[in-house]
Amino acid sequence: MKPGIHPQYRPVVFRDRSADEAFLTRSTVSTDRTIEWSDGNTYPLVDVDISSLSHPFYTGQQRVIDSAGRVEKFRARQSKRK
Repeated sequence: MKPGIHPQYRPVVFRDRSADEAFLTRSTVSTDRTIEWSDGNTYPLVDVDISSLSHPFYTGQQRVIDSAGRVEKFRARQSKRK
């Protein structure tokens, strides 16, 4: 294997800005920001807009689209053309 072609795989903290929560995992993402974690160590920090903590699908706040109303509107438009 060629040395130096793979990115460094290390612990990284991802912080969900909308849910104000953070989690420690491993990643190859590069960042200049750091944060001190609860274990006293300093880790690279990546801010994300949406994670599973704030995504509507995972939180149960997903909106249901009324597809029956759309079908009826389409049929009404098509019947007017005939």
